[in-house]
Amino acid sequence: MENIPGSAEAGGAGGAMSYQALKRLDEHWRKLKARTPMTGPAPEVVTRRQGKWADSGLADRSQAVFDVVVCGGTLGVFLATALALRGLKVAIIERGPLRGQRVQDWNVSRKELKELVYAGVLTEDEIEEVISIEFNPSRVGFAGGTELWVNDILNLGVSPAKLIEVCKKRFVDVGGEVLEFTGLSKLDVFNDGAVVSLDNGKTLVGRLLLDVMGNQSPIVRQIRWGQHPDGVCLVVGACARGFENNSTSDLIYTNTQVTQVGSSKTQYFWEAFPAGSGPTDRTTYMFSYLDATPSRPLLEEMLEDYWDLMPDYQGVKLEDLEIRRVLFGCFPTYRASPLPSAFDRVLQIGDASGIQSPISFGGFGAITRHIGRLSNGLYDALQADLLDKNNLALLNPYLPNLSGVWMYQRAMSVRLDIESPPDFINNLLSINFECMERLGDPVVRPFLQDVVQFWPQVRLLSLIMLTKPLFIPQIFRQVGFFPLIDWFRHFIALAMYTLLWLALSGSPRTWVNSLPKEKQFVWRRRFEAWQYGSGLDYHP
Repeated sequence: MENIPGSAEAGGAGGAMSYQALKRLDEHWRKLKARTPMTGPAPEVVTRRQGKWADSGLADRSQAVFDVVVCGGTLGVFLATALALRGLKVAIIERGPLRGQRVQDWNVSRKELKELVYAGVLTEDEIEEVISIEFNPSRVGFAGGTELWVNDILNLGVSPAKLIEVCKKRFVDVGGEVLEFTGLSKLDVFNDGAVVSLDNGKTLVGRLLLDVMGNQSPIVRQIRWGQHPDGVCLVVGACARGFENNSTSDLIYTNTQVTQVGSSKTQYFWEAFPAGSGPTDRTTYMFSYLDATPSRPLLEEMLEDYWDLMPDYQGVKLEDLEIRRVLFGCFPTYRASPLPSAFDRVLQIGDASGIQSPISFGGFGAITRHIGRLSNGLYDALQADLLDKNNLALLNPYLPNLSGVWMYQRAMSVRLDIESPPDFINNLLSINFECMERLGDPVVRPFLQDVVQFWPQVRLLSLIMLTKPLFIPQIFRQVGFFPLIDWFRHFIALAMYTLLWLALSGSPRTWVNSLPKEKQFVWRRRFEAWQYGSGLDYHP
């Protein structure tokens, strides 16, 4: 790791690459497992105060007021640009320079990039400029079982540097303001606005603050203080040069059964993508779904396994590869997601809100899928001055298809309290994808693009029960009774959301426009919740 070229680091898997960063993240992971970070009172970053901000003495009375202040520019720049294009006055706060600091590609589908076009953030020509590599097909496969190949899913590598440079330019061109090399120190929320104190001693005033600082956001830490994560995904990997067979990718793949790692057991999964930095450059990720119990392995232990297992997985020798980057990440997730607003005039966006699948997690994809819905809703809220926490909570609504995915995450985790066959998880996934393949693209493609829908799930579960009835009791045992009951509750809600959206999507909704602004806002957010919560926002 000392010999890896380059020293710049950013957040997320692919952003940190030094051994010191690995040690720091493992120390954070140790504390998370031991629950020690949540002792004592919560750190107070946000304070709710009565009265007007101009009377507080915390900011100059003559200070200009922004409609929106976005904290976290790497992913926040996309939504900030969409809002600035609507004529709103927007500022971005970024702790470092506002640029794509990660050298690692973002792997996306063209579908995700198109969402930025619909929001006005990118043009069609700019999509082609930011794509560094395109490849097909992609594999889904499990040891000793099903192997499925698909096209046009996560088959693009996008350069974060180029993408953010294009968006930043558009943002500034339409009047957006960027404050770099400074971060949020504290936030004082008043009846008529919020005073944003920066760690460089300056202040901003905004009508609304968007927290796009990820799951390590200090505001999220204050809100979730005392909560233990329900699930964690640990990721390790590397980008290396020297792969001669480099034209396809793996979306999810296993070539081993449950593995003993230290004092724990885990199931390893793989992803692999050609990299845009060179024709023989390839990124391989090894990851595992876990709970946060003390015996779970450290990232460094997993990384040692990665060097042992990756050559066999990719059919290469380590000595024939030039290691260009080492990648690692720890992603905690919570059942209580998305995170509703806890404060007036403050809203979490993307990973900070938890609006991501506990299977695929979030990042860039979580922003793009929801950018149209969020930009519409935020514009409506600002126009009607509906910026209290109850109205803002409607922008991070309960989504039953997202909540229901927790059962899949649990089924893909090795439980420590029961003994299961070492090939159980491979068999479970193999059976699922074998049945999906038989049902065709309407079932396979939404699921692989992180969208769960009611009728495809009914067809899939029916086929599994018909063709593999003896496997059902094993699933019940692995998942557990109470998680299954919880999943069934979300499944019923998924059916209700589906019926509500299908019943109303084809009928004229002009009657909403005759309502007062407050009721218009509420009803539009309900329609969006039914659409996105049923997965019927998805179009191939």
